[in-house]
Amino acid sequence: MGSKSYPPLTPTEVISILEALQFKLKKQTGSHAHYELDAALDSQGIRRVVTVDMSVSEFWVDLMQSMIRQSGVDRKKFYGATKKTKRKI
Repeated sequence: MGSKSYPPLTPTEVISILEALQFKLKKQTGSHAHYELDAALDSQGIRRVVTVDMSVSEFWVDLMQSMIRQSGVDRKKFYGATKKTKRKI
């Protein structure tokens, strides 16, 4: 999968996606915000935590893949969670 499969997003865009997927801010330690999805809301019944580095301007492919994996959803659902990010894929 190349970089076209994972267009770069800003921290603000990632947070919008996570909130659209019903993640809630659990805590913030320094520049890292931790968003959590309660196990009751997850389709597999697993508590999910996604760490978002607020200090970067855009996330690289590896970080996008990691955050998508942490969220437990596929790439299409992740990018499709908001109108703005859906246009990037």
